Amino acid sequence: MKVNFWNSSALTGPQSRSGLMCRLKRFREDESGVLAKPMVATLLLMLAVAGIGMDVVRLERDRTELQYTLDRSVLAAADLDQPLDAKEVVIDYMTKSGLGEYTTAVDAEVSVSSRRVSASVDADFDPYWMKFAGYESVLPLNAAATAIESIGNVEISLVLDVSGSMRNNSRLVNLKRAAKEFVQTMDENTEDGNMTISIVPYSTQVSMPEAFLDRMQVSGENRYSHCLNFGQSDFNSANLDLQQTYQRAMHFTIWNSGDYRDRNQHVRQPTCASHDDNPERTALLISDNVAQLQTYIDRFSPSENTSIDLGMKWGTALLDPSVQPIIAQLADSENPNQSIDSIYADRPVAYSDTETLKVIVMMTDGQNTSQYYVNNSYRDGLSTVWYNEDADVYSTYNPNRSYDRFFWDHTRTWEDHAYGNGTYEETTCTGTIYYGNCYYGSWQTRTVEEPGQAEELTYNELFADTSLKYVYNRLFGDWMNNARYYWYDRIYSYVGSNSKDSRTLAVCDAAKDEGIVVFTIGFEAPWRGQQVLQQCASSASHYYDVDGLEISDAFASIATAIRQLRLTE
Repeated sequence: MKVNFWNSSALTGPQSRSGLMCRLKRFREDESGVLAKPMVATLLLMLAVAGIGMDVVRLERDRTELQYTLDRSVLAAADLDQPLDAKEVVIDYMTKSGLGEYTTAVDAEVSVSSRRVSASVDADFDPYWMKFAGYESVLPLNAAATAIESIGNVEISLVLDVSGSMRNNSRLVNLKRAAKEFVQTMDENTEDGNMTISIVPYSTQVSMPEAFLDRMQVSGENRYSHCLNFGQSDFNSANLDLQQTYQRAMHFTIWNSGDYRDRNQHVRQPTCASHDDNPERTALLISDNVAQLQTYIDRFSPSENTSIDLGMKWGTALLDPSVQPIIAQLADSENPNQSIDSIYADRPVAYSDTETLKVIVMMTDGQNTSQYYVNNSYRDGLSTVWYNEDADVYSTYNPNRSYDRFFWDHTRTWEDHAYGNGTYEETTCTGTIYYGNCYYGSWQTRTVEEPGQAEELTYNELFADTSLKYVYNRLFGDWMNNARYYWYDRIYSYVGSNSKDSRTLAVCDAAKDEGIVVFTIGFEAPWRGQQVLQQCASSASHYYDVDGLEISDAFASIATAIRQLRLTE
């Protein structure tokens, strides 16, 4: 509305002044057009705010996509199996995701056991709607990611079946190849000082280094056996109680019926193989020496029954901090009999050490079978069997005979002393003996001095040198009724497969409760053995059921699984 206040005709007379006041009053009270400008301003402000919000949403969308692509690219570039240059991998990921226009900075650190790849993007975001609000600058569009794949400290127990069935179908040959490849792979992907491997070969028993058992409390000392007879409760925990007294297994065999001995004149196929007789069946402790580990694996030989529970018990114990005091002594640089590198004197490390991964790889081709042990009544004392080492002749004593109480094994005659501890009368014909008669000559008797000296053997000595079957069949069988019962059936007992399955699962649970990762391999194993292995493994994916050369694939898969891949930033 337009009002001309200066019209001359409107300013004459009292009436004109009254009309002017009325017009002013109406103008003051007229509200038409008052909110037009504020409404326009508010609308423009709302559009600006909405536009800014849309630009912010676009910025966050682009940043999220950029960050996601960058994360995936550095993970791929940090893979230890990645043969390509880290920068090439990251740029390729960005390009194929439509983000190739961004300038990407890539930094890579590569060692034998780790790949660390960092990548960042420092770009500009060009807003659209903000410009309507007068904001002419660009916004920062940044993203950064770092990935590491590395094998940190690793303690591994390889628990390997070397029972008699491993000779079938080239199983032992295939195992040796696979295990050696595993050792090589782990070494190539681990920095020096970060990885140790213990190898526990098991059959009926597990033989430990003599120096290890010497630092434990063990009853029933003997010169040959370095195995322990564990009780049921020992399988409920991962540790070895160094304050507890464990029972040493005796060196004996229930198998051979002949007088078969090894190069050290001990029985063949003993329940517990001694280091002197079978060094390849004594556990190898905490080593990172690839040549030593592979040579050791190559010397495996198959024999005897299968005790998965004992293999698992020792494999777990060698990862448990309870044995660290023993390892420290064996790794003492001033110890002339040092068998472990001194840099590993602190192993096994505590379970609370989150930088160290503890792993058991347990393999079998079978199932738990019987484990034999000598009954307590025959672990100590004298045996009533004399042995003349120089003449290699046994004499057995019968206290129930009133005369001629010693039976000489080699002549099958009764005498009044053990062969080698006196003389005997020998009658010979100077001519020809025909049907027991002496022709063209005469009988002559002479006193013969017996060579060597006979000594009464302890049970330890007798069973270490002579199989139980030979003892009852040859030494006592000619003159003792029920010789098999007294000198075979009554001598030993055994732990059966059901109990051993229970023991196996108990120690597997104990290991997993401590955070030990358990991989199991059923190598052409029967159904029962597979069931135990599946329950023992850390998960279904930690169990492998393989045949033939597939065992190499299983070990390779486990080596890959040990690697720890993590996104750190």
